[in-house]
Amino acid sequence: MRKHWLHTVLSFVAAVLGVAAGEPGAQPFPSKIIRVVNPAQPGGNNDVLFRLLSPKMGEILGQQLVIDYRPGASTLIGSEIVSRSAPDGYTTLINGAVFVINPSFIAKLPFDPAKDFTPLGLIVDIPAALVTHPSLPVKSVKELIALAKARPGQIFFSSSGAGALAHLSGELFNSITGTRLTHVPYKGAGPAVADLVAGHVQMSFVSVPAVIGFVQQGRLRMIAQGGATRFQSIPDVPTMQEAGVPGFVVSSGFSFLGPAGMPRPIVEKLNSALVQTLRDPVIRKTLIDRGADPVGNTPEEHAAYIKSEIEKWRRVVKDAGIKPE
Repeated sequence: MRKHWLHTVLSFVAAVLGVAAGEPGAQPFPSKIIRVVNPAQPGGNNDVLFRLLSPKMGEILGQQLVIDYRPGASTLIGSEIVSRSAPDGYTTLINGAVFVINPSFIAKLPFDPAKDFTPLGLIVDIPAALVTHPSLPVKSVKELIALAKARPGQIFFSSSGAGALAHLSGELFNSITGTRLTHVPYKGAGPAVADLVAGHVQMSFVSVPAVIGFVQQGRLRMIAQGGATRFQSIPDVPTMQEAGVPGFVVSSGFSFLGPAGMPRPIVEKLNSALVQTLRDPVIRKTLIDRGADPVGNTPEEHAAYIKSEIEKWRRVVKDAGIKPE
């Protein structure tokens, strides 16, 4: 039995390496449909990115990419499926900031985000916008800080749930500025934004695409954004650092990933397809207009990003006194 198991494993590895290297008689990668697991609910940013990028990527690769919805457990269900899949390039994953936040917030993960996946490239980086309801009498971050210090615990910010990027953004803001904003968790980004627009909470740290329409309509006020630099589609909105909050750089990076152990030729082929797609002028403009910054970095740069983000959010969670569940 043991010999049979070893022979099966070695045969599989040889087959994968043979396909990747293009050995005579082996089918070149990809020779069949590529599955892209979406571990979040349909209609979110993962969905939008897939539908925008997959036609061009499929054209470059010569194979169709199909989405496979596996939502639940803060994206753990879908992510675990990919982590346990064969590293042959036919099962991949799109995931957002929760991928690098979960290690700080969940005590026992079923996988290690830094070790059990192959980084295939960061797709986009979406800055978190600091938006307020017009009823809150502030028009700048400095005014917000002053008001928050005068009213400790009386200014409420919404998020899509405990441990979400908006929640930790608020905790980071409190830590840096010495304020005490009060967190109000919701079951999803939709209700969190809806109650902000309705004025039931006064502010939030939410991705630019989710609120840009309300800002343009005058129903919300964007006083800063968390990117490292000003964003092309909203050049008049300062970064949080420019607005007086040093060290506040918060954005949601969306990752393209595969299982650990993928052969280098397959990694390079998938990464190249992503990079070429993100360089397409029409796709690039569409992303920027929606508030997403196209990235398309190397697998090595992507791996370094994942590790640094995991460490950053661990510090934020620890400083906020939040205990992993």
